[in-house]
Amino acid sequence: MLALVMLLLLNQVFRADFLSVRVQDGHLYGSLIDILRNGSPTILIALGMTLVIASRGIDLSVGAVAAIAGAVSCMYIYNSPDPASPQTAAAAVLIAVLAGLVLGVWNGFLVSVVGIQPIIATLVLMTAGRGLAQLVTDGQIISVSNDSYQSIGAGFLLGLPVSILIAAAAFVGAGILTRRTALGTLIESVGINPVASRLAGLNSRNIIWTVYIFSGLCAAVAGLMISSNVTAADANNAGLYIEMDAILAVVIGGTSLAGGRYSLVGTLVGALIIQTLTTTVYTLGIPPEVTLVFKALVVIAVCLLQSDKARTLLKHSKRPVAEQSEVKVAV
Repeated sequence: MLALVMLLLLNQVFRADFLSVRVQDGHLYGSLIDILRNGSPTILIALGMTLVIASRGIDLSVGAVAAIAGAVSCMYIYNSPDPASPQTAAAAVLIAVLAGLVLGVWNGFLVSVVGIQPIIATLVLMTAGRGLAQLVTDGQIISVSNDSYQSIGAGFLLGLPVSILIAAAAFVGAGILTRRTALGTLIESVGINPVASRLAGLNSRNIIWTVYIFSGLCAAVAGLMISSNVTAADANNAGLYIEMDAILAVVIGGTSLAGGRYSLVGTLVGALIIQTLTTTVYTLGIPPEVTLVFKALVVIAVCLLQSDKARTLLKHSKRPVAEQSEVKVAV
């Protein structure tokens, strides 16, 4: 939270109107709205990644799944007899979501049934999936013209961008399912110790399968946002490196890469930090190619502050001098 606030204040120093939000034609506009809208795909994918990592897994294929979802949806609209109709857009969305679910089932099958290491299983789809997306689009950038489809990534509802509302709904839904039911505890249990969970009677195979299916679904919806925002499917660049941003958001949010403990709220904050950092680079006039360097520096700083040793030092430094002296005497 401190890192996010500092980034926002830094932007405010260089741009006096950075934190301002204005209403135009009944819609909200401003840099803060842009951060939320542009960061919505990362938030969605990071939500799925959080549950996968909590189960002691990893999903490197989410960028490829997003590219496939955008490719199949745009190709359906492009080849449809009525490419501008809302029904065509609805069918395209359904096809993309089904594709994400199927790919999530595939990843879950390789990990939970076949027993392949998650990083290897998802690396296969990461490589082959983007090639599959290019195969669907025949290696071309497919442009479409459909107002209903475009509204997913660039439309407004109730004054807010639709993409923000979709990401918010996914966040609330994931929070209810994992924190108001036993599902979250089961995921943490499998991530902490899958053998003990199995001996306790938990069906860890189904739980692992579920989190990968959810990750595929989130990636597919994110792919719809990305492609609809530019009304085109770019199989080569859509969702490129977004899996890295999602993993960084999860790590910054405090979720343990060893499995078990996770935080959806922390993931949300981490995703906002990643997107705000990108916006900061543009605000300061820094070349875009340097963005990765700044991301690395911020991630290193936040992770160091979250380390057990740093927490111990900070806690020790806040103790009163008299209390520290008593501790030393006792030792």
